[in-house]
Amino acid sequence: MSVTRKDEARLLSGDEHEMVTQAHHPALRGLDDGALSDLVKRLRERRDRARDISQQQRREFRGKSAPSGARPATDNGGTKRKGAVLAAALKRASREHERRRHDAARTALSGNARRALRMKRAAGDPSANRPSSRTAGQGMRSLPNDGIAPSGALDAEGHKPVLERSRKVR
Repeated sequence: MSVTRKDEARLLSGDEHEMVTQAHHPALRGLDDGALSDLVKRLRERRDRARDISQQQRREFRGKSAPSGARPATDNGGTKRKGAVLAAALKRASREHERRRHDAARTALSGNARRALRMKRAAGDPSANRPSSRTAGQGMRSLPNDGIAPSGALDAEGHKPVLERSRKVR
């Protein structure tokens, strides 16, 4: 269930209300990047503090913890709603922060792609000076295999012991 701005003003202190008001959308788009990251940081601190106080109050009225004040808390509903309001404001501000980060990354990526394309076009066509094939105008080239013996030598030497054993001339 959404919380009205009137309920937000009732639940929050003055500076917290100011932060949450900045986290609503017309004002949120108007913040610069530094102010937005500072707002996210402050909202996160306040949300965590409200959550911790709410947990402590819950432990107090269940009898699990000693009271932090003069008497134990009897309910933590207000603090819980305050934490929910701060969490919603933090969610809005964080989403805007991420949206800006993605836009900046997309802009940087497209800028790098345009720069690479300019560099490629400035380099010219790499195939302009290249022949159409590797041996253009020369025909096939002989690539001798130096790892084997000359033609016929291995065949004659290999048959010599066989011929001696059979005592026949082949």
